[in-house]
Amino acid sequence: MSAEATLGAVSPAPNFTRGVGRIAIGLALIVVLIMAIAALFAPLIAPHDPNLVSLVEKLQGPSAGHWLGTDHLGRDILSRLLYGTRMSLGSVVLCIALIMAMAIPLGGAAGFIGGRVDQALMRFCDAMMTFPTVVLALFLIGVLGTGLTNVVIAIAISHFAFYARLVRSVVLNLRSADYVTASRLSGASRPRIFIEHFLPPIAAQMVVLATLDVCHMMLHVSGLSFLGLGVETPTAEWGVMISDARQFIFTQPMLIILPGLCLLFSVMAAYILGEALRDRLDPHGHQGHHH
Repeated sequence: MSAEATLGAVSPAPNFTRGVGRIAIGLALIVVLIMAIAALFAPLIAPHDPNLVSLVEKLQGPSAGHWLGTDHLGRDILSRLLYGTRMSLGSVVLCIALIMAMAIPLGGAAGFIGGRVDQALMRFCDAMMTFPTVVLALFLIGVLGTGLTNVVIAIAISHFAFYARLVRSVVLNLRSADYVTASRLSGASRPRIFIEHFLPPIAAQMVVLATLDVCHMMLHVSGLSFLGLGVETPTAEWGVMISDARQFIFTQPMLIILPGLCLLFSVMAAYILGEALRDRLDPHGHQGHHH
């Protein structure tokens, strides 16, 4: 067989790979869309109050009144899954917002001012980055106390250093650009220069990193809630539901499988979209991930 024939025989493979990638991205978008609808419209979609206890209906299988059955307290599983989506997504959005509120000023100041300010801020970030995020989050929760608010704060503090370094690197790369120099010579203030010329590329890079981090943050929130350190029972949250269902893992396995599948699909969808977005906005690769 000639070389041309050999190349022709294997050439469809890249197209097939791209096709599979597009299917995966499409499925991930569908999962994210379903989650967003569930989170936004849970009170309208949920057939029951997620915390309504009815012991006479406990541990029932799927029925017309309870499509996915009930848990050990007779609470509707479907309703709790829908409200759990709102809790998981909402907490992650709060984490990312708090991270950006800390990382952009610190990273921007380090890159803009430079000198001792840069060294001091980056040494602080380096110190934060030496700890695994889960270990640091657990330590901070031990200091701050349990509860969803403290979990969000702990996760944000344990992650922000990576974002601050990213902001600093973008500022350093663009600081000597011609259009930045022209703005400086025209008399534009530093805040205006930062907002007009630095913030858009910073936002693009941070969106990529944040999309990849969503899956880790979801696992952190659910894992900490599973351990009883985050969202507290009877609040509907996937980690809490998994924790409550541990004693029924052999008799009623669906109680633990359903919230586990919700967590699995949401994490996979976030990761696939994060990778696709990174490839689109940062085709030259990225630094090793920090988890």
